Amino acid sequence: MKKFVYFDNNATTMIAPEVLDAMKPFFNDHWGNPSSAYQFGSRLNKWIVNAREQVSDFIGARPEEVIFTSCGTESNNAAINSALLTNPLKRHIVTTKVEHSAVLRYCQELEARGYEVSYLNVDNAGRLDLEEVDRTIRPDTAIVSIMMANNETGVVFPVAKISEICKKKGVLFHTDAVQAAGKLPINVKELGVDFLSLSAHKIYAPKGIGLLYIRDGVKFKPLIIGGHQENGRRAGTENVPYIIGFGKAAELAKQRLKEEVSRVKFLRDRFEKSILELIPFTHINGFGAERLPNTANIAFEYVESEAVIMLLDQAGVCASSGSACTTGSSDPSHVLMAMGLDPVRARGSVRFSFGFYNNESEVDYVVEQLQQIIQKLRAMSPLTPGNVKAS
Repeated sequence: MKKFVYFDNNATTMIAPEVLDAMKPFFNDHWGNPSSAYQFGSRLNKWIVNAREQVSDFIGARPEEVIFTSCGTESNNAAINSALLTNPLKRHIVTTKVEHSAVLRYCQELEARGYEVSYLNVDNAGRLDLEEVDRTIRPDTAIVSIMMANNETGVVFPVAKISEICKKKGVLFHTDAVQAAGKLPINVKELGVDFLSLSAHKIYAPKGIGLLYIRDGVKFKPLIIGGHQENGRRAGTENVPYIIGFGKAAELAKQRLKEEVSRVKFLRDRFEKSILELIPFTHINGFGAERLPNTANIAFEYVESEAVIMLLDQAGVCASSGSACTTGSSDPSHVLMAMGLDPVRARGSVRFSFGFYNNESEVDYVVEQLQQIIQKLRAMSPLTPGNVKAS
């Protein structure tokens, strides 16, 4: 059987066996509607309450500060939407040039509706300038939305410091923490945020369930209108099996955070060290900045990332050129371009993201495959110097 190695855990993760086991009864046995008057449905609420406590504990929140959503995208949209609706005279938003498309494209849509958006720069390592954050906030700023960690490079942003700036300015602050979950400790009280988004499928739970943290006391207007679910803050029949799975995954992620992050970081560091030593003309995108312990975004000069990914796929290896939400675009990564990378180098960059189920032998296998793949592609490229072809 062909070897299979999954190094794209920032795109999604497999469902942990413990999570699947927790979910199964709610497909087969407890499949009622929690909003029903009869016990077969209404008794499901006690499990929803337990799951809400599990995810709330994971981020240091109170259960009543958390609503379940369908995904991180919905959570991001809902936070920004609410800030604008509850502050109708404020029509300015601050975000960054390297946000996930769930924030960037929503902000672009808002610009088309007449709102004004300021997009903050990053340096060549992907870091923000806090002074620019401070300068950009205006009296008519409704919300600042800045991610906790970048999904492509793994660069971590100083969310607690940004939160302090926003508080001094009297502006709401939202952070997209989707990529940070399970890789960094998250405590909303210590971070000081008003809104925080998570998605379950990044922490070994299913796709199709997320959460939005809304700090107690923050005015909120829902994005999705309908029934009374989620205390009137997010309509729609509760996705009970997935809520249960999210709760179990959050519990597991909290239990194994320190030990697992250390192990995954070791794999990432071993991988990067081997690549830099064995394959010339390679660079770590985001090097010098604080990064997630599992993410390696590597620029391979004189090759196209799509060709690398295709040949890796043939070798049974899953990796990506960036966010799965932008797959199919011929444009270079907006994140890498914002960092000032040459478009050619940006197009030669591949993201590898490690997870709980990866091991050292997989790292060594992928390094071996990459040596062969890069050498093969460079030998075919007219732009490759002779000394690189012979490496």
